Amino acid sequence: MTTLPRVRRTFVDGSYGQLHCRIAAPAEPTKAPLVCLHMSPKSSRSFHDILPELARNRIVIAPDYPGHGESDKPPADPHVTIGDFATSAWHCVDALCPGKVHMLGYHTGAMVAVEAATQRPEHVISVVNISAPLFTTAELKTLDDYFQPIPIDESGQRFRTMWDRVLEHRGPGMTLQMAADSFAENLRGGDDYEWGHRAAFAYGTTYRDRLALLRHPVFVMNPNDDCYQVSKRADELLQNGLRRDYDDWGHGFLSVHAAEAATEIRTFIDEAETNG
Repeated sequence: MTTLPRVRRTFVDGSYGQLHCRIAAPAEPTKAPLVCLHMSPKSSRSFHDILPELARNRIVIAPDYPGHGESDKPPADPHVTIGDFATSAWHCVDALCPGKVHMLGYHTGAMVAVEAATQRPEHVISVVNISAPLFTTAELKTLDDYFQPIPIDESGQRFRTMWDRVLEHRGPGMTLQMAADSFAENLRGGDDYEWGHRAAFAYGTTYRDRLALLRHPVFVMNPNDDCYQVSKRADELLQNGLRRDYDDWGHGFLSVHAAEAATEIRTFIDEAETNG
């Protein structure tokens, strides 16, 4: 039986202080590294269960964006953009696995992956988007209104709303403990927990434009979650990519279906690396 690499944690210096990263690596990597970029307001913990599966033959890192997880916060909201998140990812790459890499992003992370590939196209081999958040301007406005920060008060309404939303989007096979872990990640941002969402909504139309310009191999994995329908809009934009639907997977699939999802990802990026 193959022993999978352990997930370790480390910190690197970034623009606003320290950046926390999870990393898994085999004894002798034979493939280019993979960078895993989380959704908001979560952290690299979202990838904890799949990292060992992805790291069978390559270094895999998963950073926390500034103000997320265990990374230090920027000084103020205006400093939090998808561009900042992408830059922070490159800080982690340069410190932990310099050279060419594959970029994988989930929801907000999909935008960060595309922005990272735009910032340093020569250093990216392929891009994997778990969901493609291709919302219209009107849809982005609706989402921005919906995800306004809820002031903390003695009634605990912020926490009730957070928990209700976690349960609303709970995917098949996602246990209550998994939901509780996801909820706990939401709490880490404190009063600034919606910074990541606002960064994503501000970047929405830019994401569409930059996804359409990418010449890298792009794989849109489309689980059956709240981005399922809009992700299908990627078909008309991709120059060198494909979309595949996973109707039986939803939020939590990176843990529930870690081995199967890792196989899908490894197959695509290995082929992109070979053909590149």
